[in-house]
Amino acid sequence: MIKGEDYVEYFCIAEANDIFYFQTDKKSRKYEQLKNNVNIALCIDNIQIEGVCKELGHPLDNPEFCELFLNYFKGSYDAYSFLHDERVFEVKPVLIQKWIYENAKPFIEVYDFEKKVYRKKPYIG
Repeated sequence: MIKGEDYVEYFCIAEANDIFYFQTDKKSRKYEQLKNNVNIALCIDNIQIEGVCKELGHPLDNPEFCELFLNYFKGSYDAYSFLHDERVFEVKPVLIQKWIYENAKPFIEVYDFEKKVYRKKPYIG
């Protein structure tokens, strides 16, 4: 991998109070990339979430994270959260974009968290 090159990686994400949480190992490429660039994009289906990442420390030092992961990803929690090099990150969303269709016409919904503004605009390619 070329240093600084972007890549896609799967990981489990939990959300509470408009904050997204995930864990990763300090020896992973994901961790190294996030230490050098706090901007992140999370994608699921037709939704893209752009945000800013912050390391919170070890999973067991973060009760809200532990509660969420135990509830939604028990297998991952049990397998990884007790490991010494695991770290929790929070993602504060900056912008959420979603593709929708109305009467077979494409639209883009956008919510700007910083400006607290929602807009829907037709997609014109």
